[in-house]
Amino acid sequence: MKSLKPLFLILPFVLTFACKAPEKEKNWYKGNLHTHSYWSDGDEFPEMIMDWYKGQGYQFVTLTDHNTLAEDDKWKVIPEDSLHQAGFEKYLKKYGVEWVNYKLDSAGRRVVKLKTYDEYTDLFEEDEKFLIIKAEEITDGFEGKPLHMNATNIQTKIEAQGGGSVVEVLQNNIDQVLKQREETGVPIMPHVNHPNFHYAISLTDMIALRGERFFEVYNGHPTVHNEGDESHISTEEMWDKINIAYLKADKPMMQGLATDDTHHYHSFGKTWSNAGRGWVMVRADSLNAASLIHAMEAGDFYSSTGVTLKKLSFEDKKLTVEIDGEEGVTYTTSFVGVKKGADNSEVLSTTQALESSFEMTEDLLFIRCKVTSSKLQKNPIENLIYEMAWTQPVF
Repeated sequence: MKSLKPLFLILPFVLTFACKAPEKEKNWYKGNLHTHSYWSDGDEFPEMIMDWYKGQGYQFVTLTDHNTLAEDDKWKVIPEDSLHQAGFEKYLKKYGVEWVNYKLDSAGRRVVKLKTYDEYTDLFEEDEKFLIIKAEEITDGFEGKPLHMNATNIQTKIEAQGGGSVVEVLQNNIDQVLKQREETGVPIMPHVNHPNFHYAISLTDMIALRGERFFEVYNGHPTVHNEGDESHISTEEMWDKINIAYLKADKPMMQGLATDDTHHYHSFGKTWSNAGRGWVMVRADSLNAASLIHAMEAGDFYSSTGVTLKKLSFEDKKLTVEIDGEEGVTYTTSFVGVKKGADNSEVLSTTQALESSFEMTEDLLFIRCKVTSSKLQKNPIENLIYEMAWTQPVF
């Protein structure tokens, strides 16, 4: 029996190695991680919202209403203006009286019972075609400053935790998200929303956080000040400065997301928070929440307001991008980096070629890529009028 024991111990590992399945081919999935509905301060029904995103070629969407998971009974009074009344009529016509539960209240107003997450997801989800991920915008504050954070793939609602400072409020909420992730064993992804909204979250605040891997470098709401102002840096400059500090502190790098933060579905233009302005393109082996989150945590995604990439790789210290170009459109690819010991990022190289590379050298702390198109966005905000894309920093 002594001679059999080593074979008994080794055999499972031999079989595991021999039977290991080949790595699945990865695909690109387009998704929006910040969306609102009638469940909080959006002005549309979840079904109409998901129908729009699915029809526009998105593969995944999170409904991130404020401090709710769309799981209780909620009746919504439809605003009496003609725009929202017409929206209700469109909703009723599309889904029918057997689906839409509504009545008139004592004041003669239309009141509609909202469908829950569990009720509406089956209408839209299809394997490898469309996924709705349960999420929440944990909405908190400190001394009048709005402090918002999304939790993607959350399993149970998290109450806003509060705290004695901006950093403490944010950290308390991050800790609760990560605690639920640890307790459930389910990948749950926190991300800090629109730091320049009311200029509530400073660079110093962001640097002080622990366990946060994501923030919005671009948010499609018209009042979030992505570009900053004469007294505040842009979110893109903030991004690089955060990562300078994080690498010095041996923290994982901060990843930059582009999101819609959609609220308005009936009025359109630069003063409204509309759908279709910003999204992420995630390269994952399958369309499920765990695969998507793991891919984003690995930095295997880019953010976009319109530019599509055919190729994105970082191999042998070389960052390579290839743009899926449109006829008649020009593209400027900028490789942005930070030199060791520097306090700011700089543009290291630019090109208008559709495919380009930049080699990471020993004097650089990290590099990333930004592509700016000559094509105007259909519905831009601020002065960010051209279609763009941002890759994640590598080091």
